[in-house]
Amino acid sequence: MKRVLSTAVATAATIVLAASGASAAFADPSDDPSSAAAELCTNLTELNADTAALRALNPANATKDQIKEAYEDVQKSWQDVEKSTATWDAAKKESVKKASDDLKKAYEGLPGDTTGKDAVSKLAPNVKTLDDAVKSAKSGLTC
Repeated sequence: MKRVLSTAVATAATIVLAASGASAAFADPSDDPSSAAAELCTNLTELNADTAALRALNPANATKDQIKEAYEDVQKSWQDVEKSTATWDAAKKESVKKASDDLKKAYEGLPGDTTGKDAVSKLAPNVKTLDDAVKSAKSGLTC
């Protein structure tokens, strides 16, 4: 199966991102910290929802197209999070980034003939790790 990655994946972010692309997005300070925090909370909520949708795919009947679409949604949401992290704790940024990178590597490492069932099963640990990292980040922001 030829994988067509979304623009979000092709840019800096992983599930997601290229490992070297995140630093520039994290460097821009916000003129309004409360607005930046609210935007980050919104973006983390979207990433959490997209991660939950990927995680909820049933291995018994998930198609490759459903997995690809859910994966690309996560990628896009992570890109949005990455752009809004100016006020975010560095350790939490790194935790979500690493989890996103790991999911990207796992997804890209799936053999072309992987079934939907096998893909969901193989990606499940990485999706859970990302979900946990996003939840931890959100709790620190009191979203």
